[in-house]
Amino acid sequence: MVKNVQNHIKGLNWGYKSDLIKMKAKYYNSYATFVDAHTLSLDNGKGKVEQVTADKIIIAVGGRPSYPGIPGDKEFGITSDDMFSLPKAPGKTLVVGASYVALECAGFLTALGYDTTVMVRSILLRGFDQDMATRIGKHMENHHTKFINKSTPSKLERPNGPDGKILVTYNSPEGETTGEYDTVLFAMGRYALTQNLNLAAAGLVAEKNGKFKVTNEQTNVPNIYAVGDVIDGVMELTPTAIKAGALLSQRLFAGGTEQMDYQGIPTTVFTPLEYGCCGLSEVEAKEKFGADNIETFHTAFSPLEWQYDKMGTPRECYVKVLVNKTDSNRVVGFHICAPNAGEITQGLGIAMKCGMTK
Repeated sequence: MVKNVQNHIKGLNWGYKSDLIKMKAKYYNSYATFVDAHTLSLDNGKGKVEQVTADKIIIAVGGRPSYPGIPGDKEFGITSDDMFSLPKAPGKTLVVGASYVALECAGFLTALGYDTTVMVRSILLRGFDQDMATRIGKHMENHHTKFINKSTPSKLERPNGPDGKILVTYNSPEGETTGEYDTVLFAMGRYALTQNLNLAAAGLVAEKNGKFKVTNEQTNVPNIYAVGDVIDGVMELTPTAIKAGALLSQRLFAGGTEQMDYQGIPTTVFTPLEYGCCGLSEVEAKEKFGADNIETFHTAFSPLEWQYDKMGTPRECYVKVLVNKTDSNRVVGFHICAPNAGEITQGLGIAMKCGMTK
């Protein structure tokens, strides 16, 4: 699996590089820092430093997974970035976090046969519909992923040397507790890779998480723009970044006028029971339009493919549609937990963009 993933990433990188050459774009394999709002210093890491100037600059450096800042975290723990380049099998694994990255990693490790536990501080899938998140948690528990709830790690140690188990000390409702694991994976959110760009030299202002508040991708410096995971308050999704970048390029250089719409982006969480959604969660819909104006249509079901190999619990799959009764029963939220939820949600996402009613 590691070999296949690494080959895929190499293929992607080579494809992007080839596209740049074909388009006659000047490509610098260097680390950029701001000198001023129009000037960058480029360091290729091999002793060559040069300066380039540009009329417009786009920051699209993305993000990296966060560590919790506890003793032993970087020494003995890994993140989702490291998961696909491990030199050996992860063995008994503790996944710390409850984000979609945490649950996706835990889900596939369990499926590959590893003893996997998820440590959750508060709730699963913050920012997503909590009804659906609870269903995903139950499904994962039913299929051998373990959960330690209301707990946070306080330190990691490896008392028996480099080949020994990792001893995790954590705070739980029962008090300070310990557990032993072969691998500890942190999936506790991400931060933007902007802190070493010398933003102040260009007059750029970033939030505490290193991200930028933008207006149509424009930062507080008029000629500098941001795209992707470095924008504050938008979904950290690759297709979202690609679309925003394409529309920005059209506006800057080809007379385009269309702005990126960050609302209603269809999203999938690739947990063992896939979760697809588009639009508002049930709580958000009721807050926005008033609880009396939202009607929820929902059903539990068993997909045909489960009825022959007995994969899931009967009627474990679930779909709900939220409609605004005051606007011709306009669909304002769609949520599904089922196999192939991502493929299903793609079609629903287009329909909702077109103003679908119930």
